Amino acid sequence: MSRALRFAPLVLLVLVVGALLWRLATPADTSVRSGLEGQPVPSFTLDTALSGKPALSSSDLATGEPRLLNIFASWCVPCATEVKVLQELKARGVKVDGIAIRDRPDDLAGFLARHGDPYERIGADPQSALQIALGSSGVPESFIVDGKGIIRKQHIGAIEASDVPAILKELEQAR
Repeated sequence: MSRALRFAPLVLLVLVVGALLWRLATPADTSVRSGLEGQPVPSFTLDTALSGKPALSSSDLATGEPRLLNIFASWCVPCATEVKVLQELKARGVKVDGIAIRDRPDDLAGFLARHGDPYERIGADPQSALQIALGSSGVPESFIVDGKGIIRKQHIGAIEASDVPAILKELEQAR
């Protein structure tokens, strides 16, 4: 056996360990881009999810101002923490609309009473039909919609405080 062949397993091991370290140091992008980014919000009309709160339709999202469309539910644990961030966005002038997924009015009212209500409108999506049409697979998720009703960005998961600058920048670009 030649001297070079004796070191081949060691060289192979170094290459494999090096590749693993490189992938651990630079993980792949795990974000999922919506197929609807750049597309109009699908046409819809939802009943109100809560007495006294306006209902939501696709025409409400094409009013000339960018809006944040949030998909949430009272039974969603991350949604409870996200509401505080949505209220911060509302305080900064962001128009926030909600789609309540498979929720009951009493549960929704209790959720908003406990955690706050950043929503101008909340539509009820009891069968998740609109959620599926939007390409959403879970709660919470949010869409930045420009003033013409075009989806500019999809945010999967709860919006956290660290996401606020990027969300505000996206909303500004959506003007």
